[in-house]
Amino acid sequence: MSGAAPAAVGVPAGRRRMTGRQTTVLDLLLDAAAVEARQHGYAGVTVRGVASRAGVATASAYHLVASKDHLLAEMMWREMARLPAAEAPESADAQSRVLAELRVLGTFTAGDPLLAAAGTTALLGDGPDVQDVRLRMGKLVSERLAGALGEPVDVPVLRALNLLYTGTLLAVGLGHLRSAEAPDVLTEAAGLILRGKR
Repeated sequence: MSGAAPAAVGVPAGRRRMTGRQTTVLDLLLDAAAVEARQHGYAGVTVRGVASRAGVATASAYHLVASKDHLLAEMMWREMARLPAAEAPESADAQSRVLAELRVLGTFTAGDPLLAAAGTTALLGDGPDVQDVRLRMGKLVSERLAGALGEPVDVPVLRALNLLYTGTLLAVGLGHLRSAEAPDVLTEAAGLILRGKR
């Protein structure tokens, strides 16, 4: 079995430690944000509307998230952090492990094009909280891929795989690639990068 252990979800990094109640409220907001994004797309999501759907005061929502983009980015982080670890036999070579990992990572927002589009737009924002979420997501993906490659990590190959994954997610979010196609596209392209690697 490869891949990192599931990351903690629901607590934005860079913010003060949250109480149990605040974590619960954030989870309500993230659930409501997902519904709003699916129903209205990025343009129709507002922190006020999400807070109303979640039954949370708008001021309380802004205590936990800095902006709409931050809220939607945290929603995407939670979805990514919930992806299961890839399963590969103990005897699997590096290529097989990486392809298994990318197949799991490729299911991120699979079958949910409106959510993917709204989340991608938010993740392209320039606020510091959104940048923090992007860093967390990149770190998680890189750790999972590095774990699948095994030691010693081939840094140029890891960089190429990270770029492949990021580009694929962007293509899905922009509507250039159907999310259901992402796992096959990822594994086909990764096979070319990893050709001959054992």
